[in-house]
Amino acid sequence: MNLQAWVLLGAFLLLLVILAWPLGRWLTSVMEGRFAFGSRVESPLYRLAGVQPGTQMGWLQYALALILFNSLGLLAVYALQRLQGVLPFNPQGFPAITPDSSFNTAASFVTNTNWQAYSGESAMSYLTQMLALTVQNFMSAATGIVVAIALVRGFARHSADSIGNAWVDLTRITLWVLLPLSLIFALFLVSQGAIQNLAPYKDVTTLEVMQYQAPVLDAAGQPSVDAKGNPLTVASSTDKQTLAMGPVASQEAIKMLGTNGGGFFNANSAHPYENPTAVTNFFQLIAIFLIPTALCFVFGHVVGDIRQGWALLATMTILFVIAVIAVTHYEQLGNPQFASLGIDNAAGNMEGKELRFGISASSLFAAVTTAASCGAVNAMHDSFTPLGGAVPLVLMQLGEVVFGGTGSGLYGMLVFAILAVFIAGLMIGRTPEYLGKKIEAYEMKMVAIAILVTPLLVLLGTAVAVMTDAGRLGIANPGVHGFSEILYALTSVANNNGSAFAGLSANTPFYNTLLAVVCWFGRFGVIVPVLAVAGSLAGKKRLAVTGGTMPTHGMLFVVLLIGTVLLVGLLNYVPALALGPVVEHLMLFK
Repeated sequence: MNLQAWVLLGAFLLLLVILAWPLGRWLTSVMEGRFAFGSRVESPLYRLAGVQPGTQMGWLQYALALILFNSLGLLAVYALQRLQGVLPFNPQGFPAITPDSSFNTAASFVTNTNWQAYSGESAMSYLTQMLALTVQNFMSAATGIVVAIALVRGFARHSADSIGNAWVDLTRITLWVLLPLSLIFALFLVSQGAIQNLAPYKDVTTLEVMQYQAPVLDAAGQPSVDAKGNPLTVASSTDKQTLAMGPVASQEAIKMLGTNGGGFFNANSAHPYENPTAVTNFFQLIAIFLIPTALCFVFGHVVGDIRQGWALLATMTILFVIAVIAVTHYEQLGNPQFASLGIDNAAGNMEGKELRFGISASSLFAAVTTAASCGAVNAMHDSFTPLGGAVPLVLMQLGEVVFGGTGSGLYGMLVFAILAVFIAGLMIGRTPEYLGKKIEAYEMKMVAIAILVTPLLVLLGTAVAVMTDAGRLGIANPGVHGFSEILYALTSVANNNGSAFAGLSANTPFYNTLLAVVCWFGRFGVIVPVLAVAGSLAGKKRLAVTGGTMPTHGMLFVVLLIGTVLLVGLLNYVPALALGPVVEHLMLFK
């Protein structure tokens, strides 16, 4: 890493902590209902929805409420896409989205995955973008946060049979955290040049005439091919360009703050309407990590020991810094084959990156977005060097616990923390405990499910894709890189990230269905056992600290937790990584 990259990383981490500390205190106050004004606003909403805010829920009732809430969201997003051709706010007259694509997008946005097999500016109406996708950005982010809060309550409460009220938690997070932050951030984006309107698309005259090859279409409007199956094209030119308009800034704000990642445009945060300047790029990075970092402080405040929150944050930060150093190093190193061809490689690997951001900001963005299960991109990950592209892949395969998504990062890291103290207890022959709660057989069964469900979905899904004709047809790049594209896609959706290598043609019935199913079970296959752990811990008595209690706030525990995350979270994928990025890297030196 050069000096610019180090300064950028240092400034990012410093400002992140400065902003996350007060937000952590605010989040704690919100979730504990410690402000009178809030109850006056919330009460009419509860009466309208028939919710009894004073009623507490056990873990199973809490889980069922979240599944019902998100299932209704799935149906709503699906219906809006299928009906968008006859609904208002569709100035371009886009037709209904196909059933398989609608199902994929609905499952993706409801689960905070935001995988996009479609091109937003050429497929989605303004109403669909606003009412379906942007609304679900709020709902999916709120779902992740309340699950984390429920687990934290499990540690904080003792001899209790409840972990909170899901409807109250969802309301408070949305009203008092996500909406205000999104409003502020959207206004900032507009001030920097991001667009926000409902105007029809605009045709403008370009400075130069553009020459291109247009596909020859048959009578059905499909691209024609010759006898050998090659596409037929005809030379064309134009001096016109269509500029997409729309309510971009409002979606962009919650896309980042909620670690959603789905862009208004196909180019996502590489598009100047979504990410106009280097300043917006920097603060989009801050926005992605802001709530996950603040939740570490919430954890410390609620359990009564802020050092516990700092320990989790230190673990996440160390793993993140290592990842940033690695991806930046390999991207600045570039492709060694260029040197053998006599081509100057001093600038590093700029393929697929915006010149206005460069390698340092693009590499940092790639690490942030895959560490935080956001999935937004400002560069083409498919164009990274083999090991540079492997870093985002590995960050997702760790379980999205290195900061992770809003809420999901905290509860994922706490699952690994429980496993870490269990392993430590086995090594010294003592019943493991964490924050005064015994970790027993039931908790470990649920932890095992939460940790193993994701790699199971990734590896089985990848196997199905590479073994079937429908799966292999989507590969644009043959060989090991094509395998990496499939592995990346399944890793991304199972961990609810949503970024892609983008070389995979995934907008097919096969991939739309497969990826939708994987992202749904990747989300709730983890949430349900996490809530079960929360309910079990809440019912336990708090143990007194003794001389044999393992401290969980110092560097020893941080090292143990890092080792647990790396060994347990990553070892499942070593053979698959060896078949993909590792082999591809070695092929550069043949």
